[in-house]
Amino acid sequence: MSEFTQFAHELADASGKVIRKYYRSKMTVEDKADDSPVTIADRQTETVMRDMISAKYPDHDILGEEHGYVPTGSRWKWVLDPIDGTRSFIAGMPIFGTLISLLDNEIPQIGIIDIPIMCERWIGMRNKESAFYNDQQKGKPEICKVSGQKKLEQSILYSADPAMFNPSQKPHFDRIAAQVKMVRYGGDCYSYGLLASGHIDLVVEADLKIYDVMALVPVVENAGGVISDWQGNNSFAEDWDGCLVAAGSSELHAQALSLLQNI
Repeated sequence: MSEFTQFAHELADASGKVIRKYYRSKMTVEDKADDSPVTIADRQTETVMRDMISAKYPDHDILGEEHGYVPTGSRWKWVLDPIDGTRSFIAGMPIFGTLISLLDNEIPQIGIIDIPIMCERWIGMRNKESAFYNDQQKGKPEICKVSGQKKLEQSILYSADPAMFNPSQKPHFDRIAAQVKMVRYGGDCYSYGLLASGHIDLVVEADLKIYDVMALVPVVENAGGVISDWQGNNSFAEDWDGCLVAAGSSELHAQALSLLQNI
């Protein structure tokens, strides 16, 4: 996988160059059919990555948030979210990220969470320890390890936005929020990097799409964490409902699932 891993880093480097060019600049914000915002930075960033993949691996499939998916039956699929946290990007907040993953027969092999403005990057590779890159460390990676927190009442919980939960989901989230030590909102994909590095313990979200989650799976799992839907499944198949829970230990994950399922 070393060749694919190096190429994934190159994709992240290229996407960051595009994003930094537009960050905190005047640009038109459009609303997509699902009312989510999109900018030229989102679209151009994905285009650059798609062009690189098509040139390097013309037989690989590509699924991206902005330019769709045309399956060819290839065993290899790149899944891209050029700007995860477009609202943060528009508002000038630096904690949005680019998500890049490579799937082999629908199983994530490589996942990157790249935070271009802060020059931070997490990478997870199947059967290898997740790593964190900080520009201040001059490219030397730091091995990631989740907190291992087992007690819900001692946990730090993050979620991107309380508005992401529909009326039937919100009470389940509220049950967890009422029992943890601390609840914070915002972060988008950044929260999962913080979880992989052991800074926070739990992330609970909903209303996600496949391009929001595929890169997160290798990063969290190979740092020792657990990530699944609210039923405990980690395959995220076509019937996935967009709900996600990630935890810094199997014990904490089980407690969260119990409350999310109201057992």
